[in-house]
Amino acid sequence: MARIECPICKTVLTDVPDDFQWRPFCSSRCKLADLHNWLTEQYRVSEPVPLTTPQEPEKKPN
Repeated sequence: MARIECPICKTVLTDVPDDFQWRPFCSSRCKLADLHNWLTEQYRVSEPVPLTTPQEPEKKPN
């Protein structure tokens, strides 16, 4: 059993089983609210993503 604090509504749940279906949220409503935040870009990556792609190593002839 564990204690969790919902990241959306801040409700504290105690004695929550490890396989609680809404973890880390307290309910399906909060889980869907979090998904909405992601889909509407309310969450952001804190630093820019580099625009360069990794270079593939050169293949040596056999």
